[in-house]
Amino acid sequence: MIIDTHAHLQDKQLRDNLEIILTRAEQAGVEKIICVGYDLQSSRDAVMMARKYKQIYAAVGIHPHDAKTLTNEVLEKFRDWGKEPKVVAIGEIGLDYYRDLSPRDKQQEAFIEQIKLAHEVGKPIIIHDRDAHQDVIDIVKEHRAGKNGGIMHCYSGNLPLAMESIKQGFYISFAGPVTYKNAKKAQEVVLQIPYNRLLVETDCPYLTPEPLRGKINEPANVRWVVQKIAELRKQHPDEIAYLTNRNAREIYRIKD
Repeated sequence: MIIDTHAHLQDKQLRDNLEIILTRAEQAGVEKIICVGYDLQSSRDAVMMARKYKQIYAAVGIHPHDAKTLTNEVLEKFRDWGKEPKVVAIGEIGLDYYRDLSPRDKQQEAFIEQIKLAHEVGKPIIIHDRDAHQDVIDIVKEHRAGKNGGIMHCYSGNLPLAMESIKQGFYISFAGPVTYKNAKKAQEVVLQIPYNRLLVETDCPYLTPEPLRGKINEPANVRWVVQKIAELRKQHPDEIAYLTNRNAREIYRIKD
Protein backbone atom coordinates (compact mmCIF):
# COMPACT_ATOMS: atom_id res chain seq x y z
CA MET A 1 0.00 0.00 0.00
CA ILE A 2 1.24 3.48 -0.91
CA ILE A 3 0.88 6.82 0.87
CA ASP A 4 0.69 9.91 -1.33
CA THR A 5 2.51 12.34 0.95
CA HIS A 6 1.53 15.53 -0.89
CA ALA A 7 -1.67 16.20 -2.82
CA HIS A 8 -4.01 19.14 -3.37
CA LEU A 9 -7.39 17.43 -3.41
CA GLN A 10 -9.09 20.74 -2.67
CA ASP A 11 -8.01 22.09 -6.06
CA LYS A 12 -10.94 22.87 -8.34
CA GLN A 13 -9.64 20.33 -10.88
CA LEU A 14 -10.12 17.51 -8.35
CA ARG A 15 -12.62 18.40 -5.65
CA ASP A 16 -15.77 18.07 -7.74
CA ASN A 17 -14.89 14.44 -8.52
CA LEU A 18 -13.40 13.61 -5.13
CA GLU A 19 -15.35 10.41 -4.50
CA ILE A 20 -14.33 8.97 -7.87
CA ILE A 21 -10.71 10.05 -7.36
CA LEU A 22 -10.58 8.42 -3.93
CA THR A 23 -12.02 5.19 -5.36
CA ARG A 24 -9.40 5.14 -8.12
CA ALA A 25 -6.68 5.80 -5.54
CA GLU A 26 -7.86 2.86 -3.42
CA GLN A 27 -7.97 0.60 -6.49
CA ALA A 28 -4.37 1.64 -7.28
CA GLY A 29 -3.20 0.68 -3.79
CA VAL A 30 -3.05 4.20 -2.34
CA GLU A 31 -4.24 3.84 1.24
CA LYS A 32 -3.67 7.35 2.58
CA ILE A 33 -3.34 10.85 1.12
CA ILE A 34 -1.94 13.96 2.75
CA CYS A 35 -3.99 16.96 1.52
CA VAL A 36 -1.73 19.99 1.78
CA GLY A 37 -2.84 23.60 2.20
CA TYR A 38 -1.17 26.59 0.54
CA ASP A 39 -3.32 29.48 1.84
CA LEU A 40 -6.04 29.98 4.44
CA GLN A 41 -8.95 28.66 2.35
CA SER A 42 -7.12 25.63 0.98
CA SER A 43 -5.91 24.79 4.48
CA ARG A 44 -9.48 25.00 5.79
CA ASP A 45 -10.64 22.75 2.95
CA ALA A 46 -7.88 20.23 3.74
CA VAL A 47 -8.95 20.09 7.38
CA MET A 48 -12.61 19.60 6.40
CA MET A 49 -11.67 16.75 4.05
CA ALA A 50 -9.53 15.09 6.72
CA ARG A 51 -12.44 15.23 9.14
CA LYS A 52 -14.78 13.65 6.60
CA TYR A 53 -12.65 10.93 4.96
CA LYS A 54 -10.68 8.34 6.93
CA GLN A 55 -7.94 8.04 4.26
CA ILE A 56 -7.26 11.81 4.08
CA TYR A 57 -4.95 13.69 6.42
CA ALA A 58 -4.27 17.43 6.30
CA ALA A 59 -1.42 19.93 6.41
CA VAL A 60 -2.01 23.67 6.90
CA GLY A 61 0.19 26.54 5.81
CA ILE A 62 0.87 29.53 3.60
CA HIS A 63 2.80 28.92 0.38
CA PRO A 64 5.60 31.41 -0.38
CA HIS A 65 3.55 32.76 -3.29
CA ASP A 66 1.03 34.02 -0.72
CA ALA A 67 3.48 34.91 2.04
CA LYS A 68 2.19 38.47 2.20
CA THR A 69 -1.21 37.12 3.34
CA LEU A 70 0.15 35.61 6.56
CA THR A 71 -1.28 37.51 9.54
CA ASN A 72 -1.56 36.83 13.25
CA GLU A 73 -5.20 35.85 12.68
CA VAL A 74 -4.17 33.27 10.08
CA LEU A 75 -1.46 31.92 12.36
CA GLU A 76 -4.04 31.56 15.13
CA LYS A 77 -6.28 29.52 12.84
CA PHE A 78 -3.36 27.28 11.92
CA ARG A 79 -2.46 26.94 15.60
CA ASP A 80 -5.97 25.71 16.39
CA TRP A 81 -6.09 23.28 13.45
CA GLY A 82 -2.56 22.10 14.18
CA LYS A 83 -3.77 20.60 17.44
CA GLU A 84 -6.12 18.21 15.63
CA PRO A 85 -4.76 14.65 15.33
CA LYS A 86 -5.45 14.39 11.59
CA VAL A 87 -3.60 17.63 10.88
CA VAL A 88 -0.17 16.07 10.54
CA ALA A 89 2.08 18.93 9.37
CA ILE A 90 2.56 22.64 8.79
CA GLY A 91 2.92 23.21 5.08
CA GLU A 92 3.48 23.85 2.45
CA ILE A 93 5.84 26.62 3.46
CA GLY A 94 9.21 27.82 2.22
CA LEU A 95 10.71 30.02 -0.48
CA ASP A 96 10.08 30.43 -4.22
CA TYR A 97 12.56 32.68 -6.02
CA TYR A 98 11.46 31.46 -9.44
CA ARG A 99 8.17 33.32 -9.64
CA ASP A 100 8.70 35.82 -6.78
CA LEU A 101 4.96 36.37 -6.31
CA SER A 102 5.65 37.69 -2.82
CA PRO A 103 8.69 39.85 -1.95
CA ARG A 104 11.60 37.70 -0.80
CA ASP A 105 11.81 39.33 2.60
CA LYS A 106 8.11 38.57 3.16
CA GLN A 107 8.64 34.98 2.04
CA GLN A 108 11.45 34.57 4.55
CA GLU A 109 9.41 36.14 7.36
CA ALA A 110 6.43 33.87 6.66
CA PHE A 111 8.69 30.81 6.44
CA ILE A 112 10.27 31.57 9.82
CA GLU A 113 6.94 32.34 11.52
CA GLN A 114 5.49 29.03 10.35
CA ILE A 115 8.58 27.13 11.48
CA LYS A 116 8.00 28.64 14.93
CA LEU A 117 4.35 27.57 14.75
CA ALA A 118 5.39 24.00 13.91
CA HIS A 119 7.61 24.03 17.00
CA GLU A 120 4.63 25.16 19.09
CA VAL A 121 2.24 22.46 17.90
CA GLY A 122 4.88 19.74 17.68
CA LYS A 123 4.37 18.93 13.99
CA PRO A 124 6.79 18.45 11.09
CA ILE A 125 6.98 20.95 8.24
CA ILE A 126 6.60 20.54 4.48
CA ILE A 127 9.04 22.74 2.56
CA HIS A 128 8.51 24.18 -0.91
CA ASP A 129 11.91 25.22 -2.31
CA ARG A 130 12.26 26.55 -5.82
CA ASP A 131 15.48 28.30 -6.88
CA ALA A 132 16.10 29.22 -3.23
CA HIS A 133 18.22 26.32 -2.02
CA GLN A 134 20.85 28.24 -0.05
CA ASP A 135 18.41 30.53 1.76
CA VAL A 136 16.17 27.57 2.58
CA ILE A 137 18.95 25.51 4.16
CA ASP A 138 20.33 28.56 5.98
CA ILE A 139 16.92 29.23 7.57
CA VAL A 140 16.45 25.52 8.32
CA LYS A 141 19.74 25.47 10.23
CA GLU A 142 19.33 28.81 12.01
CA HIS A 143 15.80 28.07 13.23
CA ARG A 144 16.18 24.33 13.86
CA ALA A 145 13.38 23.73 11.38
CA GLY A 146 13.87 19.96 11.54
CA LYS A 147 13.25 19.82 15.28
CA ASN A 148 10.04 17.84 14.72
CA GLY A 149 11.14 16.49 11.35
CA GLY A 150 10.16 17.67 7.92
CA ILE A 151 9.85 16.95 4.22
CA MET A 152 11.62 18.50 1.27
CA HIS A 153 8.64 18.29 -1.06
CA CYS A 154 9.00 17.54 -4.80
CA TYR A 155 12.76 17.62 -4.41
CA SER A 156 14.66 19.59 -7.05
CA GLY A 157 18.05 20.19 -5.42
CA ASN A 158 21.34 18.35 -5.76
CA LEU A 159 22.74 15.45 -3.73
CA PRO A 160 24.83 17.50 -1.25
CA LEU A 161 21.77 19.60 -0.37
CA ALA A 162 19.68 16.45 0.07
CA MET A 163 22.27 14.95 2.42
CA GLU A 164 22.47 18.18 4.43
CA SER A 165 18.67 18.27 4.63
CA ILE A 166 18.63 14.71 5.93
CA LYS A 167 21.24 15.67 8.51
CA GLN A 168 18.87 18.44 9.64
CA GLY A 169 16.04 15.94 10.16
CA PHE A 170 14.29 15.96 6.79
CA TYR A 171 12.90 13.35 4.43
CA ILE A 172 13.26 13.74 0.66
CA SER A 173 10.08 13.38 -1.40
CA PHE A 174 9.82 12.76 -5.13
CA ALA A 175 6.91 13.44 -7.46
CA GLY A 176 6.17 12.99 -11.17
CA PRO A 177 9.26 14.86 -12.44
CA VAL A 178 11.52 11.99 -11.31
CA THR A 179 9.92 9.94 -14.12
CA TYR A 180 10.87 12.47 -16.82
CA LYS A 181 13.70 11.72 -19.24
CA ASN A 182 15.61 14.91 -18.38
CA ALA A 183 15.43 14.38 -14.59
CA LYS A 184 19.03 13.20 -14.24
CA LYS A 185 19.75 15.25 -11.09
CA ALA A 186 16.69 14.00 -9.22
CA GLN A 187 17.39 10.44 -10.33
CA GLU A 188 20.94 10.69 -8.98
CA VAL A 189 19.55 11.76 -5.60
CA VAL A 190 17.08 8.84 -5.62
CA LEU A 191 19.99 6.44 -6.04
CA GLN A 192 22.10 7.91 -3.24
CA ILE A 193 19.85 8.86 -0.34
CA PRO A 194 19.18 6.38 2.48
CA TYR A 195 16.07 4.24 1.96
CA ASN A 196 14.71 5.35 5.35
CA ARG A 197 14.49 8.99 4.18
CA LEU A 198 12.66 8.42 0.91
CA LEU A 199 9.05 9.50 0.23
CA VAL A 200 6.72 9.59 -2.79
CA GLU A 201 4.00 12.06 -3.73
CA THR A 202 1.96 13.36 -6.65
CA ASP A 203 1.60 17.10 -5.92
CA CYS A 204 -1.62 16.59 -7.86
CA PRO A 205 -3.26 18.02 -9.86
CA TYR A 206 0.19 19.13 -11.07
CA LEU A 207 3.32 17.30 -12.27
CA THR A 208 1.68 14.29 -13.87
CA PRO A 209 4.20 11.45 -14.26
CA GLU A 210 5.13 9.64 -17.43
CA PRO A 211 3.40 8.09 -19.29
CA LEU A 212 0.36 10.24 -18.46
CA ARG A 213 1.78 13.72 -19.02
CA GLY A 214 -0.81 16.13 -20.36
CA LYS A 215 -3.56 14.73 -18.13
CA ILE A 216 -4.70 16.01 -14.74
CA ASN A 217 -2.70 14.30 -12.02
CA GLU A 218 -4.35 12.44 -9.13
CA PRO A 219 -3.24 10.25 -6.20
CA ALA A 220 -3.65 6.96 -8.10
CA ASN A 221 -0.75 8.05 -10.30
CA VAL A 222 1.75 7.94 -7.44
CA ARG A 223 2.30 4.30 -8.41
CA TRP A 224 4.24 5.53 -11.46
CA VAL A 225 6.64 7.38 -9.14
CA VAL A 226 7.05 4.22 -7.06
CA GLN A 227 7.69 2.19 -10.20
CA LYS A 228 10.36 4.61 -11.49
CA ILE A 229 12.18 4.70 -8.15
CA ALA A 230 12.10 0.90 -8.02
CA GLU A 231 13.54 0.76 -11.53
CA LEU A 232 16.33 3.20 -10.63
CA ARG A 233 17.22 1.45 -7.38
CA LYS A 234 16.81 -2.04 -8.87
CA GLN A 235 14.23 -3.03 -6.29
CA HIS A 236 10.72 -4.45 -6.55
CA PRO A 237 7.98 -1.78 -6.61
CA ASP A 238 6.30 -3.49 -3.65
CA GLU A 239 9.46 -2.94 -1.63
CA ILE A 240 9.56 0.78 -2.47
CA ALA A 241 5.84 1.02 -1.62
CA TYR A 242 6.47 -0.65 1.74
CA LEU A 243 9.51 1.48 2.60
CA THR A 244 7.93 4.79 1.62
CA ASN A 245 4.71 3.87 3.43
CA ARG A 246 6.69 3.18 6.59
CA ASN A 247 8.63 6.43 6.21
CA ALA A 248 5.44 8.45 5.68
CA ARG A 249 3.86 6.96 8.78
CA GLU A 250 6.96 7.82 10.76
CA ILE A 251 7.30 11.46 9.71
CA TYR A 252 3.55 12.17 9.90
CA ARG A 253 3.06 10.15 13.14
CA ILE A 254 0.27 8.08 11.60
CA LYS A 255 -0.46 5.23 13.99
CA ASP A 256 -3.36 3.23 12.56
